[in-house]
Amino acid sequence: MNGPNFICIGAQKAGTGWLYEQLRAHPDFWMPPIKELHYFDRNMRTPRLGAEDRFDEALRESVDQRDKAFVGIAREIFADPEISPALYARLFEVRGPLISGDITPGYSTLSDEMVALITGSFAGAEILFLARDPVERAWSQISMWVRHGRIPRFDPADADTVLRVLSHPGILARSYPSKIVRRWRQRVAPEKFHIYFFDDLKTAPAKLRLSILEVLGADPGKGSGNLPAGHNAKARLEKLRLTNEVKGVVANFFREELEDCSRELGGPAAGWPGRYGL
Repeated sequence: MNGPNFICIGAQKAGTGWLYEQLRAHPDFWMPPIKELHYFDRNMRTPRLGAEDRFDEALRESVDQRDKAFVGIAREIFADPEISPALYARLFEVRGPLISGDITPGYSTLSDEMVALITGSFAGAEILFLARDPVERAWSQISMWVRHGRIPRFDPADADTVLRVLSHPGILARSYPSKIVRRWRQRVAPEKFHIYFFDDLKTAPAKLRLSILEVLGADPGKGSGNLPAGHNAKARLEKLRLTNEVKGVVANFFREELEDCSRELGGPAAGWPGRYGL
């Protein structure tokens, strides 16, 4: 059925915001005015992150008529409590001949049944996963939660407190990329599943951008407006200080996962355990 050309399932805090900005500004794409659609995981969402608020914000900030048409369609579709691939496909009607997709890191935590529904309904869609070292990723998520007031501020040098925060279900659900990749790979044709690495975003953003654009069928020679490949809108956000001592504690917490990532993901992940002397 018609629908997205691609679905990016995360990971959270691994460059999905960067990817959205690059594609949103690229002339070969029409991207929804809301970065994270959260269609398939909307029943897991909290009221403060409801659809209506996001639609209103998108209308305020957009001057593109396609965006306005999208919001009208989306209001209708999200009002239906049923999770329907056919309704979801309608969210991309306004794209015309352009490439379009859904970048929702929350999809990495979907049930096996929902993963099967998505991949069975949109077998032609490219599935993208941006992987990040679990230690760095979890610490970035914790920093975000503190900024947003989702958890109280705490002493980041207190190892016992850090371990308690790491054990929060909302942190754990997103902190095991080897398991996420394994679950999705079981249901996606090998040529349709693509892993990219935050490591490459830090060291070679132009090369990473080119490889993603080529997979999605876009012209990598075209710029994304005035955005340089390495543009990071979140670079100045406050982050908790991670001391070497606590970094070692967090690495030991994720020891088994770091080793699993080395085997399952390959690429830069092969060096993640050694980064922490494991």
